[in-house]
Amino acid sequence: MNMREEQSPGLAEDKRGEALNAERFRMLEDIARELAGEVVFPTYFDAALRLRKDLQNPDLPTARIAKIVSIEPLIAAKLMQLAGSALYSPDGSPAKDLSAAISRLGVDLVRTTALAIAMNQLLRSKDMAIFSDLTRALWDHSIRTAAAARVLAQNFTRINPDEALLAGLVHDLGAFYMLYRAVQYPELRVRPDSIKYLIVQWHEGIGVTLLDTLGMPKEIVNATIDHDQPRLAPITVRTLADIVYVGNLIAGAHFEWSHQDFDPDAGQVGQVRQNFSALLPEIEADTREMLAVFS
Repeated sequence: MNMREEQSPGLAEDKRGEALNAERFRMLEDIARELAGEVVFPTYFDAALRLRKDLQNPDLPTARIAKIVSIEPLIAAKLMQLAGSALYSPDGSPAKDLSAAISRLGVDLVRTTALAIAMNQLLRSKDMAIFSDLTRALWDHSIRTAAAARVLAQNFTRINPDEALLAGLVHDLGAFYMLYRAVQYPELRVRPDSIKYLIVQWHEGIGVTLLDTLGMPKEIVNATIDHDQPRLAPITVRTLADIVYVGNLIAGAHFEWSHQDFDPDAGQVGQVRQNFSALLPEIEADTREMLAVFS
């Protein structure tokens, strides 16, 4: 893995010092080694991944799915809440029990909910408190992108909106993982700006490898490739990759979660937001609902 020493406004001062550079490079080497072998996440994240694997069979009866999910009380509670939200219950009627919630949501959304909860727990862990501003912004951005992806899929394509939601949710999983690994390096823990520099430069490639290693569907993995690389601002969306790209821009791209200064009404972000302005109120409403459920 060749580290790109590109300058980034406001971050250069954190790059000084051989000890800091060595620590940064060591983290990237360790990540590359781990991605080539066995990826290690906290126990609760592993539990969510196991749940995803247990639910791979599309023919599992609802009663069996409910029994598997009930082992994780937090996930079960969030599924009940999601099933009664405006996203999946326009008339506001609650699901009478976990089986009814699962029937309403579908197994794909059950798996996505488990992963969303694990991602949020990861960012809220006490070890990550030192990066609290960055983790909070990253989580909000991920939820906003997921909401935008779901709305875009519903309005412009025949792609399953819940598949689009998952792709939007995990598009920056590489950034989550890099933050989780960064807390293990003393020189980096006290330099959040240096971590932001590393994440902006590396999270896309690391995220694609990570998603593939975790066994995410190929279409999800492929849709996240180069999602922060500028291209011609689309006026519509056709593929899952289009959805993730546009959803990410509507949510502010990496400028928002990395706290870089940008004008949301200028440049490509502004052009995309203008092209899809009719959907912005629906995306904002969905974002609020999702934050209420998953946070």
